[in-house]
Amino acid sequence: MSIDVSGFKEGQKAMWTAGDYGEVAQRIVAAGEYIAERAGAEAGVELLDVATGTGNVSIPAARAGARVTGLDLTPKLLEEQRARAAAAGLEIELIEGDAEELPFADGSFDRVTSCFGVMFAPRQPVAAAELVRVARPGGRIVVAAWTPNGMVGRMFRASAAYMPPPPEGFVPPVMWGEEGHVRELFANSDVELTFEPRTITFEGESVEAWVEKDERILGPSVMAKAALEQQGRYDELRRDIVDLYGEFNEAEDGGFRAPAEYLITVAQLP
Repeated sequence: MSIDVSGFKEGQKAMWTAGDYGEVAQRIVAAGEYIAERAGAEAGVELLDVATGTGNVSIPAARAGARVTGLDLTPKLLEEQRARAAAAGLEIELIEGDAEELPFADGSFDRVTSCFGVMFAPRQPVAAAELVRVARPGGRIVVAAWTPNGMVGRMFRASAAYMPPPPEGFVPPVMWGEEGHVRELFANSDVELTFEPRTITFEGESVEAWVEKDERILGPSVMAKAALEQQGRYDELRRDIVDLYGEFNEAEDGGFRAPAEYLITVAQLP
């Protein structure tokens, strides 16, 4: 693979620092709660949440009684989660770190989770192997990822068409939402895989209002707007995004209500 891995990760850190991910995360609270439940978070369970963000999995897991460690590449998100955990009276160990180089010994955790996080690691087989490595025998890994043909996956694809071509060997993050690809990622691991397609419903005042909000709070949209405005091309992308969201919009009253499809992968270790 010819990806500049270090440079790519610095770009990821900048992208998720831009905007207001804490506000974005409010859209996916239900997914985080479901992952914690699906992982079996409870008293006596040691759980690692990879690419933990502002705590959508780690906070409900800790509330359920699990002993939780959260890891993320982006310091700003860890700071926000630390404040959220403190406000909720929860104890969560938070570590700045890399999903492709988890700073833990083999077999450290009963459960390993990631909610729309590990999917963004550039070397997907490396990240998948790390999830397995730190899970204990009999442990469980639960990952959520946007699907390629769902609304969010298609939004990423539409934006990518306006950006410089990715480096050779780059695999889109949303491939973590495609069952066949995920089976390949775990092909060298002795895990039993199960899959569950799910949706989150996004709701807003209108399609236009949703896109306008994305431009302020969603890191990838913030950075795409900044880059393309300099080239005089952002209005074209914006029209494409408005049309795309309109295609998924189920509201009939001028509002915005659209299903965002994602895939839950559960990997059970023997």
